[in-house]
Amino acid sequence: MENKQKRKYSQAMAFVVLFGIVSLFSDMTHEGASSIRGAYLTLLGASAGPIGFISGLGELVGYSMRYVFGKLTDKTKHYWTMTIVGYVLDVLAVPALALVGEHGWIWACALLVVQRMGKAIKKPAKDTILSFAASQEGVGKSFGIQEVLDQIGAFLGPVLLYLVSVIMLRMALAIPGAITLVLLLVTKRKFPNPEHFEPEPKEYVPFKMKKEFVLYIAGISLFAFGFIDYSLVLMHVSRTYTHLASGLAETSALVSSGSLPLLYAGAMLVDAVAALVFGLLYDKKGVQALVWSTVLSAPFAVFVFACHSVGALLAGVALWGIGMGAQESILKAAVTQMVPKASRATGYGVFE
Repeated sequence: MENKQKRKYSQAMAFVVLFGIVSLFSDMTHEGASSIRGAYLTLLGASAGPIGFISGLGELVGYSMRYVFGKLTDKTKHYWTMTIVGYVLDVLAVPALALVGEHGWIWACALLVVQRMGKAIKKPAKDTILSFAASQEGVGKSFGIQEVLDQIGAFLGPVLLYLVSVIMLRMALAIPGAITLVLLLVTKRKFPNPEHFEPEPKEYVPFKMKKEFVLYIAGISLFAFGFIDYSLVLMHVSRTYTHLASGLAETSALVSSGSLPLLYAGAMLVDAVAALVFGLLYDKKGVQALVWSTVLSAPFAVFVFACHSVGALLAGVALWGIGMGAQESILKAAVTQMVPKASRATGYGVFE
């Protein structure tokens, strides 16, 4: 019996790692694009207003629709179908950005919204699938490992863009996107029923907004409310720190335009480390780990926007990465323990 249990646990961890590798290549695709999104839309003719609007609209679509698709996932139990459809939209919309012509910023914005819709479709199902295995191996550790692999991809994507020319942009983003879909199908074939990792409850427990869950949602909503999208950070950095093309402007070339993807890559690397550290800490200390990560990351905006030195900028971006690591690991880990198995996708939809 003990050997069978250990084998079950090792299978659960194999699933967590394999699913994390899928996320690695997925993030190479869309986070690579995120690292230059603001600059790329500017190049296509978009001004600051449309860039800010489309960033907000994309986030609104990407997060609000997760509740709808979470409910749909719980109702149909088609975890893999929802995950695969979402991944297809997510990873194909990004390379398609290279197909828009000159002054095609409107089409580019539409593709970015499609990409966020893909994330809305996949995320509740993906997180629910992962939670089944995570319940056997420690939710903090499992979501932490998932986020480490996820953010390694988020680190490599911007670095890949930095290393290739604009001419190679389409291929650079399409390759990890294709690998994502292949690995996703391999994972589905190897683990067709991930819900079997977690034992079935003795009786059906419908989803209810319990007091602890409502308070939790209220708290993390305030945390998210104070967390700025990286597109605006990137726009601020490009305007404040980069050397302007006009010879009339005497600005310090503290950060070159070509190195902007590397700045984002650095934030993703910090995100990866923080996710694992605070994920392991969550398994030992519970919600205290969330409090510590929140307090630690809170001052990032002061360093990024109020201070005008490279050192302060790097410190602010690092703190931003710590906050992102907390959002993507321990925030989701807590939902696993608050929401019953049968309605967990709905719980993740509400959470998102």
